[in-house]
This record gives sequence, structure tokens and C-alpha cells, in this order.
Amino acid sequence: MLSYRLEHEVLVITVERDPGIGGRAGLASRITDLVDAHRPSPVVVVIDDRAAGSAAVSAVLRAHQFCARLGVLMSVVTHSAPLRRLLEADGSTRGPRLVVHARTDTAIAGSFAAAA
Repeated sequence: MLSYRLEHEVLVITVERDPGIGGRAGLASRITDLVDAHRPSPVVVVIDDRAAGSAAVSAVLRAHQFCARLGVLMSVVTHSAPLRRLLEADGSTRGPRLVVHARTDTAIAGSFAAAA
């Protein structure tokens, strides 16, 4: 369902498939556990094209709220323009603005620079 790696001191979590409504809470919990274990590292969540469903988006938005409470910088990457607009709209209503990118390398570079 997800994989992760550290790249330039940035935690990069890739959501590989949509967990469905029943797996939404579990995905959010796995993401927040990783964030907690690697804090204060900034986080980039990559939503793979196969994961671009409503349950994955909901889990990522929950993780964004968690990151905001911890003061951990989080951004999201997706290739889907409609999904980027949805994340930007929903992410801005729940605390600090969620930064959404189209490219992973840009998100990692921006997160690394912001944390430095």
C-alpha cells in the first residue's frame, strides 16, 4: 500500500494504491507513524496514479493535520491536475496551507530548502 525512503533528509512516502474506505484510517495511521518516527524531517507524500482515489486523499489530508500539529512541513505530489486542485482546496481549510506539486524532485528540493 505504501513505501518510504529518506532523500536529502526528507521523508518521502509513496502511496501506491488507494486503500478503499475500509483502509483509509489504517493508511493515515501508517503515514503518521512514519512522520512521528522521522520528525522533525519534512515529509513529501507521493500519491501514485493507481492511488488517486478519495480514500487515499482523505488519509493524506488527515496526515497533513497531524503534521501541522507537530510543526512538521508536509507537501504532496500527484501527476493528476484535478487531484492537485482538490488537495489544495481541502488542504487549505485545515490549518497551514498544504503545498501540492506535480513533480517529486521539485517537492523534495523545496522541502529540503525550507527545512535548512
